[in-house]
Amino acid sequence: MLTVGLTGGIGSGKTAVSDRLARYGVPVIDTDVIARELVEPGQPALAEIAAAFGSECLDSMGRLNRAALRAQVFADEAGRRRLEAILHPRIRAVARERIAALTAPYSLLVIPLLTETGMTDLVDRVLVVDVSEAEQIRRVMARDRIDQTQARRILAAQASRSQRLALADEILENSGDLANLELRIANLHQHYLQIATERFS
Repeated sequence: MLTVGLTGGIGSGKTAVSDRLARYGVPVIDTDVIARELVEPGQPALAEIAAAFGSECLDSMGRLNRAALRAQVFADEAGRRRLEAILHPRIRAVARERIAALTAPYSLLVIPLLTETGMTDLVDRVLVVDVSEAEQIRRVMARDRIDQTQARRILAAQASRSQRLALADEILENSGDLANLELRIANLHQHYLQIATERFS
């Protein structure tokens, strides 16, 4: 099966793209969803995070306090790398397992941090959803209710736009209107079906 890695910076619109491809029946595996599953109460990764970053990263119910953890790791590169060392190997293992269980012409693996994690070995092609940095900041501030300083700090912790684009087999520019996006996603879907057919015929 052809596996397409979908990536893009924060606020680029990856979810809008993956949701629309899912409507075509494309199986979607989202590493952010896997990450959330891995930090549910009782999971080993949550215990490791609490040990590494302190009990203030947990709420009164023993669940992950995402805001507290985010405030710690985006202010401290060493802390961010410690968190990645806990989560990324587990995410990779689960993603590989879920891809192997699928039967479809192609699947979509959503990896926001594809450039940073080096998980390119899990995918056959890379689709980058791209918008300007100014648009990313605007969207993230509105979505997460954070100020510009926090938004820029999150962007600075990610790979640069040019680093992501250097990995791309396909680029989906997402600063226009929704109708235009729908049309380009429909064309991409046909493009991937054609590649999958040629590859396995």
